[in-house]
Amino acid sequence: MRANIEELQTFLASHPDIEWFTLIATDINGIARGKLARRHEMEAIYRDGRPLPSSILSLDINGEDVPETGLVWDIGDMDCRAFPVAQSLKRCPWHENTAQLLLSFGEDCGLPIEPPDPRLKLQQVVSSFSQSGMVPVIAVELEFYLLDKAAFASKGELVAAGLQNGLPNDKTQVYGVTELEAMRGFFDEVYHFADIQGIPAETAISEYAPGQYEITLRHRANALQAVDEAIAFKRLIKAVADRHSMLATFMAKPFSQFAGCGMHIHASIEDETGTNLFASDLPQGSPLLGNAIAGMHDTAADCMAIFAPNANSYRRYQSRSYAPVALNWGINNRTVTFRIPAGPAATRHVEHRLCGADANPYLAAAAVLGGMLHGIENRLQPLPQAPANAYAEKSADGVVADWGKALDAFAGSDFVADCFGETFRRIYSTFKRQEMQTFMAEVSDIDRQLYLRTV
Repeated sequence: MRANIEELQTFLASHPDIEWFTLIATDINGIARGKLARRHEMEAIYRDGRPLPSSILSLDINGEDVPETGLVWDIGDMDCRAFPVAQSLKRCPWHENTAQLLLSFGEDCGLPIEPPDPRLKLQQVVSSFSQSGMVPVIAVELEFYLLDKAAFASKGELVAAGLQNGLPNDKTQVYGVTELEAMRGFFDEVYHFADIQGIPAETAISEYAPGQYEITLRHRANALQAVDEAIAFKRLIKAVADRHSMLATFMAKPFSQFAGCGMHIHASIEDETGTNLFASDLPQGSPLLGNAIAGMHDTAADCMAIFAPNANSYRRYQSRSYAPVALNWGINNRTVTFRIPAGPAATRHVEHRLCGADANPYLAAAAVLGGMLHGIENRLQPLPQAPANAYAEKSADGVVADWGKALDAFAGSDFVADCFGETFRRIYSTFKRQEMQTFMAEVSDIDRQLYLRTV
């Protein structure tokens, strides 16, 4: 839903000191793009939208044009209008006199084709649920590393940020309370700024590597709002880390020897009265939950290019790493891809564990929900659940941990064309094929270490 001008007027009246507004459009890679606007410009932006060049939807991971998408020279890098997202105007507490506002391109933005706007894709999937009288409920968990900013800036070294009590942070200590308490300066500011922005940040834990943490966000019966908050929260984490002389990264696998970073999407479906349709006294949930799991399973390979969007993403899928290696499901089992957490019957839901933290949250949520709807509409049935140690199971139905194969599956998928549209399928495939070609053409240090003298 687009924001109305009354929302702006209320905000301006409550924040007379705000002079700068960071306008943020999330591109296909999940990167914030946009402009800085002055206070006097905001009324026109709310009324008429903000013109942005079409190429903003055609930028690669480095911010370079990808003309092959047809969104650059073919249409003269035309202006198209992005509009404010409702409830996304928030004070930006890490900058003085500054607020931020999310923007999204609607179908009426002016492009001659349907805009490949990630938020629009999620909005369309959510609309498909509403047509059937269903409301998807989403919560997002994000894992990230806090690194020593000075070591990276001066030497390019990746080192876990030291604890804020002055001690080194060189042991895993998963779930360690001492490690959390020793970073209270960082976490206090994260939660303080999250409260200011209305972001429902909840539990923090020390994760399965030195310097790795996770913070959960409360579930929302508005999937767009839930993902808007995840987008804003990633920006907040990076900003607070920078204030504490640290570098926060959501890279899927920054260290060879340590665990990767995932983005776990918790999902359920309510009816229009707010009743959880997955609820059941049975630990596996209702039959509808089984349909949803079967649908996510059936579409997972086609969507791996979204769940794992970059070359580095595929390094995360390793046995006994808490990342899944096979497409399977289980109850209260962290070795599977689709996990049904334990809990009261009314809270029954599924945790989708395929996504890396580097995935675009809008596209990932759209693919997850689209898969669930596919299973429900076609009444698909789940396979038998995995054993307690799913890593030990010999399964031919493995996670597609190959970037090229994932892109082939995405480009040829009827499900992707139905869920995201043929135009988006073509443009996303074009983006990522070019990125893969660039990556494969680069001769790295590991190439030289392995082959320079031995072959």
